[in-house]
Amino acid sequence: MAYPTEYRYTKEHEWVNVAGNVATVGITDYAQHELGDVVFVESPKVGSSVTAGKTFGTVESVKAVSEIYAPASGEVVEANPELQSNPEKINTDPHGAAWLVKIKLSNPSELAGLMDAAEYEAYVAEKQKEASA
Repeated sequence: MAYPTEYRYTKEHEWVNVAGNVATVGITDYAQHELGDVVFVESPKVGSSVTAGKTFGTVESVKAVSEIYAPASGEVVEANPELQSNPEKINTDPHGAAWLVKIKLSNPSELAGLMDAAEYEAYVAEKQKEASA
């Protein structure tokens, strides 16, 4: 999987794409692959605050429930309505149509500590190596 180079990535396998002061957040292809078939997505309500590093929702698959962590602090300005009726979109388009939320950033400098695509790919490769050892 080629990870979009304009995105930033967390160690918890979320991606962030920033436009102005709004960050679109989703889970990576690696995360959806590890989860398996996604059956439910719990997102925060529009207007709620999220804090960098804290959970703000869950993704449930046939195998597990995984918490979603905010990559940066701010206010949720949009939650993807498509995922309420079609959560399986995460399995087919995790870096595109299956974004989770859009956050109006309160502290954009928090994103500086996130990985770029090359760093994330190396991180995932290391995780896969550890898993197969």
